[in-house]
Amino acid sequence: MENIAEIRQGVDKLRELINYHNYRYYVLDSPEISDAEYDELMLELRRLEEAHPELIAPDSPTQRVGAAPVEAFGVVEHPQPLLSLGNAFSNEELEAWYRRASNLLGGRESNFVCELKIDGLAVALTYVDGLLEVGATRGNGYRGENITQNLRTIRSIPLSMPEEAPPRFEVRGEVYLSRVGFKKLNEERAEEGLSLFANPRNAAAGSVRQLDPRITAQRPLDIFIYSLGWAEGKAVPETHWEIMQYLKSLGFKINPNIVLCHTIDGVKDYYKDWVERREQLPYDADGVVVKINSIAFQDELGYVGHEPRWAIAYKFPAIQGTTRLENIGINVGRTGSLNPYAILKPVRVGGVTIKQAALHNEEDIHRKDIRIGDWVVVQRAGEVIPEIVEPIISRRTGEEKVFHMPSRCPVCGAEVIKPEGEAMHHCTNAACPAQALGRIKHFVSRGAMDIDGVGDKLCQALFDAGLVKDVSDLYYLTQQQLLGLERMAEKSVANVLWSIEGSKNRPLPRVIFALGITHIGEETAELLAEHFTSLDELGRARREQLLDIASVGPKIADSILAFFRQEENKRIIEKLRKAGVKLEAEEVKPMELPLAGLEFVITGRLEAFTRQQAEAKIKALGGKAGSDVTRKTSYLVAGVDPGSKLARAQALGAKTLNEAEFLQLLNQAINKTKEAPHL
Repeated sequence: MENIAEIRQGVDKLRELINYHNYRYYVLDSPEISDAEYDELMLELRRLEEAHPELIAPDSPTQRVGAAPVEAFGVVEHPQPLLSLGNAFSNEELEAWYRRASNLLGGRESNFVCELKIDGLAVALTYVDGLLEVGATRGNGYRGENITQNLRTIRSIPLSMPEEAPPRFEVRGEVYLSRVGFKKLNEERAEEGLSLFANPRNAAAGSVRQLDPRITAQRPLDIFIYSLGWAEGKAVPETHWEIMQYLKSLGFKINPNIVLCHTIDGVKDYYKDWVERREQLPYDADGVVVKINSIAFQDELGYVGHEPRWAIAYKFPAIQGTTRLENIGINVGRTGSLNPYAILKPVRVGGVTIKQAALHNEEDIHRKDIRIGDWVVVQRAGEVIPEIVEPIISRRTGEEKVFHMPSRCPVCGAEVIKPEGEAMHHCTNAACPAQALGRIKHFVSRGAMDIDGVGDKLCQALFDAGLVKDVSDLYYLTQQQLLGLERMAEKSVANVLWSIEGSKNRPLPRVIFALGITHIGEETAELLAEHFTSLDELGRARREQLLDIASVGPKIADSILAFFRQEENKRIIEKLRKAGVKLEAEEVKPMELPLAGLEFVITGRLEAFTRQQAEAKIKALGGKAGSDVTRKTSYLVAGVDPGSKLARAQALGAKTLNEAEFLQLLNQAINKTKEAPHL
């Protein structure tokens, strides 16, 4: 016999737990459990309440739609409630929903509209006399937050309507953030030392629910409209499919993957197709929304509790789960970066057993406060490497350990450095087995030593055969060794050896770049070659000498010093010297050009020419083109949509030029010298 007191106690605990997670998800935008685990809690509560109706309470999570609105925004009463959908997790549950609806319709058949369920923030947009009047969140389904000013900043939301629109009407949609936009937003937050968003849904919600609309405007938010809430003063189409096409004609953005299905089997096929292809989408989708097409049938079916009988969300398999982080390992990448990864207690997520997950870098681990021994939320997206989303702080026991990166490379034992301002740690040994092949491929590439005929496949073959263990070995290859490789005939071998021999005379900037020193790109290599007459002189440079060079900051200086400290790197350079590789700069008489000693940074879009063309003109006139605004920046050239560099230049006191002023300066410089190219 059931003990009703124990059941009541269990129901109360479930409600308390669900309310807590509702608050974390909807109000704080910081969930602690996956959607699948939340759904399991709700299903268990529904099961208990259905078995014991006397335990249903008005404040139960099953009797509400979302979380209470935040009063700071102002509250909007929804003329028609924005109710949530019931869920199906299998074909059987989808068929059961269809049978219930069909029975209530007396066996009358209807077709269905299917569209992707975007994982974002539901909003309602009200238009009056052709203008957007109110934008609100779902809130608790009856009262939402007034976020009109924030929604106005989303460019895909029309602010006005054509004449054929109803005088008063409301549309409903999902505000979302693309995966690319989400990645960029988190990268910017990481640079600023701010906490990272757990997923695009939280990022979208956090972006829309800002008290300062200027913050919302800076984020690449988008929207898909998914229904007409209500309309007054003009007749609208009588099916959901026709309504969606009508809304599209009014200028609203609807999901291009919306389809009309004539049978429930067609719905299943649509769902199956997107289960397999969802990772191809540029945004997150967590299921398929299935709606009975006829509006008359929708009205007849009505609602049960707080869910429509005429629609259901057929959820995709879970891509998140929770498990214990047992340890943190280290992989050394081809460029020498040390990449931490999570060693997990195996967990099934989305039909796959996950044992490892990405952790990015030490700063990200500390920012998320992930500790060895934590229970963590793991996310898997298709074939993408699983990652740790966040730790579950509430499950800590006090035995968890804070992680620190090693000071020596776990592969070769060389010194590990983390340059100032850089997120990644790096092994400083150019001959480290873990990164040697990547360095060889870089060394022979265009822009570096440009050794024609030595591509990725030949580099791999040479490395696998043990003929080339570091870049200097290339210059000691023999005809006999190359002929011993697969698909290497005499003519091919002759061409390769000729290309290798010719590369010995590459200019010093190419050699510096080819060595693969962390943070040294082509432009910085050119800059270093202007200040040091040989590789040996660069290797003897002091930190203060390096920092005196425009565009060379602490992380570049520290990377150069660490590279030349390594005995293995010195050995490679000596072998290059003995092979006849030119390690000195050509003697060139300096030319007095009008922009000599000036550094320019270009931001935004220029109308007269591309940024690359502008930088080429600056260099031709003796100036330098930098990528970041520093105290050494002479001029910031601000085009259209200049971005954050403009504010930084103003803060540092760098002179700012608009495009017209920049063109005038170039013309004045050209007039001072006949050697410089004309515009």
